[in-house]
Amino acid sequence: MQETFSDLKEMLAFFTTEADNETLLQTFQKHKKQANELDLEYLLDDIPQAIEQTLDGVSRVAIIVKAMKEFTHPHQEEKTAVDLNKALSNTILISKNEWKYVAEIETDFEENLPIIPGFLGELNQVFLNLIVNASHAIADVVGDGSDGKGKITIRSKTIAERNTVCIEIEDNGSGVKAENVNRLFDPFFTTKEVGKGTGQGLTLAHTIITQKHQGRLWLETEEGSGTTFFIELPQD
Repeated sequence: MQETFSDLKEMLAFFTTEADNETLLQTFQKHKKQANELDLEYLLDDIPQAIEQTLDGVSRVAIIVKAMKEFTHPHQEEKTAVDLNKALSNTILISKNEWKYVAEIETDFEENLPIIPGFLGELNQVFLNLIVNASHAIADVVGDGSDGKGKITIRSKTIAERNTVCIEIEDNGSGVKAENVNRLFDPFFTTKEVGKGTGQGLTLAHTIITQKHQGRLWLETEEGSGTTFFIELPQD
């Protein structure tokens, strides 16, 4: 748009020019030729589209920046009110570069999910870890995603009889071998190849959920079919 405006500036200035008719006619003929050289008809169609795309891009940037500000919540000494649906939505947005090439994400959030007390920043880290793990498990099956993507499904719901809320993060990736299931939350245990995993993410997630939030974290998995992680948190 900057280059185009520079080209159009001289033509637009013509309409503020004061001169005799002969000079104006000569100038008009000059700009008419210039308009043909610039393909003015194309520019008049293309510039509004460029402006619309720019405004759309700025809007997207604003949404991402807002999500990042909410995601990178400062360290908390005490629990605050947490909107889990919003926290999950922000984490999905922040982690998009990890999953967008290999998976589609589908959400099924309970509309009026209760606000719970919690440590938002640390819950965000748990959600991020599980979504990234899900994308890696799917990548083990679909590769770079060029021949088709997998699916990550994220749900939230209330469990009234236990006065809790439950988050489910399901993938149709490679699953976990039966002999490894009971070791997943052990410090430094990882099923990833050397250099791709530290074995600390799930351990930290388990600590955050079970100790800091008095909740539960577990999984159901089938090798070759996928894995679902369940997070259950008290409402008060």
